Amino acid sequence: MFTGKIPSSTMAVSNFFDGINPVIYFIDGGVRMEQQQEKRQTLQGKCNFCGGIFGKRAMTKHLEKCRQGKIFQTPSNKNKLRKVRVFHITVEGRYNPEYWMHIEISADAKLKDLDSFLRDIWLECCGHLSSFEIAGRTYVEESGARCGGKDRNIMLSKVLIPGMKFYHQYDFGTTTELILKVVSERESELSGNTIVLCARNEPPLILCESCGKTATQVCSQCIGSGAGWLCDACAEEHECGEEMFLPVVNSPRVGCCGYTGPVYDE
Repeated sequence: MFTGKIPSSTMAVSNFFDGINPVIYFIDGGVRMEQQQEKRQTLQGKCNFCGGIFGKRAMTKHLEKCRQGKIFQTPSNKNKLRKVRVFHITVEGRYNPEYWMHIEISADAKLKDLDSFLRDIWLECCGHLSSFEIAGRTYVEESGARCGGKDRNIMLSKVLIPGMKFYHQYDFGTTTELILKVVSERESELSGNTIVLCARNEPPLILCESCGKTATQVCSQCIGSGAGWLCDACAEEHECGEEMFLPVVNSPRVGCCGYTGPVYDE
């Protein structure tokens, strides 16, 4: 379990990873594509307030009730809570929506803070550039803003409203794209620019394409064609070589570039 500050960002995160109840789906180059799509639609996630397991669609309604009156506290922020406006935001992979999460973030936080959080929990591997697309405008880091983009050193309350959908891109070479939606806005008690991870998908159980056991590694060369998901034993015989393998992790960036998981221990 992780509670407290993520080492490489200025944000605090409430994150609970106790227990795994994965749902199986297959990735085998299309042989079982119908099964894969059906399983992806029913992937479940865990509510970090009560520990309950719910489907992706049901989680939004569940959180409307479950989060009421819940306050995130740690010994370091117990006496620093203040009432703030917070946004309830859903995040999912644009092309692999089986990876999703619900967060609450202070409306006073900035886009750069949200970017740091997304990098730390799902994306960061080699310090690539990233951007947000909001209402037809591109928001980038300060250096990129000089080339025509908007500076993301701007509060969320200035650019987001409930019901709005916006987008995030990380790495403009091997790009991971996310879709974010502002579900609602409410008043809550938080410490500073805290981000609370309200819920997250359970890690999908991906099967080894060779033997059917749980896949633990993926070949970064073969993943583009939907192949390369292997267990440790079968990976030793894979023709691309061990230098091409990355660990199977619970992130839409799995198998991309040099991504090996979040910057903190789950």
